Amino acid sequence: MYEKVPHAGGVLKNYVAGEFIAGENLFANINPVDGSVINRVAEADGVTVDVAVKAARQALTGEWGRMTQSERCKLLHKVADAIEARFDEFVAAEMADTGKSFFQARNIDIPRGAANFRIFADLVTSQSSECFQTPTDDGRGALNYAVNKPLGVVAVIAPWNLPLLLLTWKLAPALAAGNTVIAKPSEETPATATLLAEVMHEVGMPTGVFNLVHGFGPNSAGEFLTTHPGVDAVTFTGESKTGSAIMRAAADGVKALSFELGGKNAGIIFDDCDFEEAVNGSVRSVFTNGGQVCLCTERLYVQRSIFDRFVAALKIRAEAINIGWPLDESTDMGPVISHKHRDKVISYFESAKAEGATVVTGGGIPEFGDDRDKGAFVQPTIFTGLPEDARIVKEEVFGPVCHIAPFDTEEEAVAMANNSNYGLAATVWTTNLQRAHRVAQQMEVGVAWVNTWYLRDLRTPFGGVKLSGVGREGGVHSLNFYSEPTNICIKL
Repeated sequence: MYEKVPHAGGVLKNYVAGEFIAGENLFANINPVDGSVINRVAEADGVTVDVAVKAARQALTGEWGRMTQSERCKLLHKVADAIEARFDEFVAAEMADTGKSFFQARNIDIPRGAANFRIFADLVTSQSSECFQTPTDDGRGALNYAVNKPLGVVAVIAPWNLPLLLLTWKLAPALAAGNTVIAKPSEETPATATLLAEVMHEVGMPTGVFNLVHGFGPNSAGEFLTTHPGVDAVTFTGESKTGSAIMRAAADGVKALSFELGGKNAGIIFDDCDFEEAVNGSVRSVFTNGGQVCLCTERLYVQRSIFDRFVAALKIRAEAINIGWPLDESTDMGPVISHKHRDKVISYFESAKAEGATVVTGGGIPEFGDDRDKGAFVQPTIFTGLPEDARIVKEEVFGPVCHIAPFDTEEEAVAMANNSNYGLAATVWTTNLQRAHRVAQQMEVGVAWVNTWYLRDLRTPFGGVKLSGVGREGGVHSLNFYSEPTNICIKL
């Protein structure tokens, strides 16, 4: 599969105004499995970003702006078809960039990346608007109705953990609503975004509708994009700190913002739970994708009567996780995204140990005796014994780790779970129906799961509260963000 990686050893270019262009500055795209250089990436400068924004603005009133909704939706279906036609290339590129397993890239990331275009292309055709009959003094009345218009030029800034899936999760509804887009993938994972630009070109997407710029945040493509006066809206998934910086940059232009940011998600496990389901679900919610999913659980609260049993069971399951090569079918978990991120994760582990944590398992870097030792691997890790104000309990790590603490009462569990500056997701494990509803509704989060994790209906609202985000994505919630309703009043 790695031999199928597109542009291996070459240069990943920007896609601006319908053309692929390089630049003077190139940076290395590193494989986190063995530290090798996959290819090099052309960093977009301020001039390149400016050309992209101007092309996107022109496209709003050009061929794209004149297309009917039906014509736009047919084109988005072609994009999905073209991704699937190059499926193996997308899978290989995603694996090379992230080090994630063949199973995950093949069964989750790339299929969802294609499906997002179909989902929103179909959903926009049923987007509703309001209509009111308004009485007037002369008795003739008036009609007030709303029409949905595109916001304009949208900057889509995507993260590195689910590169294609989360890029298209924003891109598809933005295009379905009639906007034009400048996309900036993470500098860590530029490959599938570049392939997507090739797909857009192949299917005949009108010039300027989709633009791609590579680079970093400050003093690079990210900052040039978010501060550009020609950008009408910014949608971003990533760290809360970065979201705050983007919000400040976008303030002068009063741009529309949609942020899905960090999380320090809690799981509450009551003693009346289905024990095996709770253990299995917690293994998934803590260690999936090396803990590098915004919805992963980093804090577990377990009722005291089953605390020791649960910790022992989770330890066995964590130690059974196979950390390996992405192409090995037995691999359960790959590396974290980079050596820099691995160092950050390990620094949290060292902080936890210094604060007196009990290391149940893991806590370091695995050794393989082969080229994986040059990669960015981290052991699946479980801590106990820390107070609620410990650094690793309060701050997002974004790695394969959790801290487990006991609780006695339902009220105590709810209070500890909600004692966070973040509020993205929570899990509740109980067979008591009344408790399930009661506790789930008390969670200060955007998504609360009961007896499951990561079960998503893409029509439902998705987002966070507190430091975890602004706004909601999913279904009509995405379309409503990317649309600007205009009220029309007609006197009868």
